[in-house]
Order: sequence, then C-alpha cells, then structure tokens
Amino acid sequence: PSMNERELLAKYLPKHSTHEVMSLIVKYKIHLKITKRRKTKLGDYRPPGQNHHHRISINHNLNQYSFLITFLHELAHLMVWEEYKNTVLPHGKEWKHQFIACVKPFLRKDIFPKDLLHVLDKSFKNPKASSVADIELTRTLNKYDNSTNEIFLEQLLENTMFIASNGKTFIKGKKRRTRYLCVSKKNNRVYLFHPLTPVSKAE
Repeated sequence: PSMNERELLAKYLPKHSTHEVMSLIVKYKIHLKITKRRKTKLGDYRPPGQNHHHRISINHNLNQYSFLITFLHELAHLMVWEEYKNTVLPHGKEWKHQFIACVKPFLRKDIFPKDLLHVLDKSFKNPKASSVADIELTRTLNKYDNSTNEIFLEQLLENTMFIASNGKTFIKGKKRRTRYLCVSKKNNRVYLFHPLTPVSKAE
C-alpha cells in the first residue's frame, strides 16, 4: 500500500490501530471503499468477483472507533465467507465467533478509551448482528461523534416537536416497550421510533 493510502486510512482510525488494519487489508486483498452516509447500514462486505478482491465499504461519517468496529464486523464476514461460503447464516454462531476473534487484538487502552473498552468487553460476550442493535455500545460510541447538531430521540422531552431524517415533523409521545410512539403533524397518525433515531428539534 502506498503512503497516501496509509495516510488516508489514518484519518478514519484510532491512531494505534492503523498499522494493523493496513496489514489485514493487504493480507486478505481487500478493496476498501469509503462511501457516503447510508441510513440503513454502516458498512458492508462483498465476496470476490472477477477481480479476485474482497470488497468492504464503510460510511465516511463514522467516528474513528465506530469505523474500526465496522471494519472488523465486515472482516469477520469475509473470514466466514472464506471458510463456509454461503452455507451459514450471515450473523450466526460462526460469524459471532469470528467477530470476537477479530476484535480481541484491538481491545487495548492505546486504541479505545476506558468507557468504550468496558462496554465492548460486556457486549462481546454475545455480539449483536449490528453494533447499532446494542444500545449501550451505540450510546457510548455516539459520544465520540463529531456532529453535534444531531440529537437522538431519547434525549428529547415528551411532547417535544422534532424533524425526522425524511424531513417530516412529529411530536414525541410515550415509550412503549423499546420504541417511542410519535404523532405525525401532517396526518395525526402514530409511528414507532427507535430511541436512537437521529432527529433535529423543530423550532
């Protein structure tokens, strides 16, 4: 890999993890693509096509710790694909076992801050399919995000008006089990929202 690639990667990763991530990219012949923000996923993995390269894509807007965890999440998919191809579930026990193995070498004080290390240690006893599914981990990771204009629905008081990412306005209601009941200003219908939905306050 060229110096430019290394320098570019260093902008997205925790300082002491760049060398190891670069080594993994070379070892597994990974074509790493940094993409624009996607609402439904943080990254994805695609098996080698005709160009014989494994392809991993990661959203550009992730903070350095989310970027590293997402890379390792997709790397675990790559390793499972190499061993099992499509014969196992995408986030089955083989992937969980592999994900834990991928993350372990990075669980160090020179890479992750103390609060994240603590939560990672806890969540890796049974990693969820997506790091977003693990609310405590997501909350802790979000503390390190650069964007301050976005807040999460759970941070708003009940009856507060907010604007969702689709531009529509809602009023936050009560929590039902794991989600909030929110009323659309446009049609008075009730919609369910995840507590960690990024929203902006309506003026």
